[in-house]
Amino acid sequence: MTFPILSLILLTPLVAAGIIAVLPKRLHDTMRWLAAFAMILALLLTLFLYVDYDTAAGGMQYTEYVPWVTDLGIAYSLGIDGISLPLLLLSSVVGLAAVFSSWRIEHRTKEYFVLLLIVIAGVSGAFLARDLFLFLLLCEMVVVPAYVMVLIWGSSERIPKAEAAMKMTMFLLVSSAFTLVGVILLYVYAFPAGARTFDVTALSMAALSGSIPYSVQVIAFLLLLVGFGSHLSMFPFHIWSPDGYSAAPTAVSMINAGVLKKVGGYALIRIGFFILPFGAKFWAPVIAVLATINVVYASYVALAQKDIKYIISYSSVSHMGYVLLGLAALNVVSVMGAIAYMVAHGIMIALFFSQIGYVYDVTDARSTDDLWGLAHYMPHITTGFMLAGLCALGLPGLIGFIPEFTIFVGSFTAFPVLTVIAVFGIIFTAFYVLRMLAKVLFGRRTAAFEGLPDESHTDVVPLAVLGVFLVGFGIFPSLLTDMVGSGVAPLGPLFDLVRDAPMLTLLQGATILGGF
Repeated sequence: MTFPILSLILLTPLVAAGIIAVLPKRLHDTMRWLAAFAMILALLLTLFLYVDYDTAAGGMQYTEYVPWVTDLGIAYSLGIDGISLPLLLLSSVVGLAAVFSSWRIEHRTKEYFVLLLIVIAGVSGAFLARDLFLFLLLCEMVVVPAYVMVLIWGSSERIPKAEAAMKMTMFLLVSSAFTLVGVILLYVYAFPAGARTFDVTALSMAALSGSIPYSVQVIAFLLLLVGFGSHLSMFPFHIWSPDGYSAAPTAVSMINAGVLKKVGGYALIRIGFFILPFGAKFWAPVIAVLATINVVYASYVALAQKDIKYIISYSSVSHMGYVLLGLAALNVVSVMGAIAYMVAHGIMIALFFSQIGYVYDVTDARSTDDLWGLAHYMPHITTGFMLAGLCALGLPGLIGFIPEFTIFVGSFTAFPVLTVIAVFGIIFTAFYVLRMLAKVLFGRRTAAFEGLPDESHTDVVPLAVLGVFLVGFGIFPSLLTDMVGSGVAPLGPLFDLVRDAPMLTLLQGATILGGF
């Protein structure tokens, strides 16, 4: 296509943010509807791409390329494939739901929607970028606006919101420093005798040609694992996310947990697997062990929580363990399950946080000690909680079942013991989720909650939008898995190549790291 549809998707939120920035402050409704229109347009364009994408051909499609800093090999380069397109759809869906979840914002409305649209543009652009420099730039575009939003519009019942905002920001900035060093290593070693570039495809070809030494792959992948693993809430770099998500305003919690996490997983695949396959093989057992700790440890901590936002935050950390386990197995089936599960988890967790945000707005309570029997008064909220909760349990017919099952099938061949342990983590999930739903929704009637307003009009849009995809992809999973499969297929020969290659011993790996 000659029409720059990817640029339009990327720039639509930014243009809307620019228009809102110059509007008079009194036009709150105009700002809300402008933000909503921008995200509706972005979602419609993404759905068009999803339908029009040629899964039989696969590969990068709708590509755009404009040289930017030619001396450094930096370009404005966009494209999508079967891996990035489902995640772009996730970003558009959650972004639209986040806008409508912010409809009740009255304090500094202009600034809020400007920052929110910048955050949405940043996470969406990360899935479109084919240039590593552009990818890092778009990722960093999210950090400062998210910090400001937590600081001004956030709320926290455990630690001060300023502390939570700083903790979140510092972890993301430090992780970005590790990522930057890893990318610089790739940039320097991939093209030792020629013109250098940040193009992902060129870097992948350089890796396959042997330009990136084994030792550099091991070191660079470790740096990227620490950097992107922090985004993905990988143990032990997860500790910022429960506090950050819990203190953030509803929309930021939805985007951070629903989409920003997935940028970390996407980057490990796009950069780690395609460019550093031998480094991925070396660190895969470590990732698998940390993934299992994610599943079990975070589930155990969630059992001890009473703040429902913390329960769901730790649940998110636990579920990312399944994604990491699927990635660590290094086979097409497990990676396909991991990508599909990232989409499933993003929709499910965004629905959870949107419903929790509404409950907190109308009750000013988030503890299971204070919330009882909401099903007696709020049927829409009950529907949202039940859909998200049953999806978290992996109920057949909802979006999470097939991806979760696919992860276990693929990872069992590589790590049978760890996979069995992770499967038993579902029992913990069932316990804390069902206990929360039973108490918050189906507990005794409470006089203080009589007459509580249920979701209506714009409030119910997040439930409707997210619920459609949660159920739709659950009933018709091939709509998701076929798309993801077309993107993961090229990894098959690559996995076969690294599987047949000799494995470094731990002593050799330690020698490489010591030399670095």
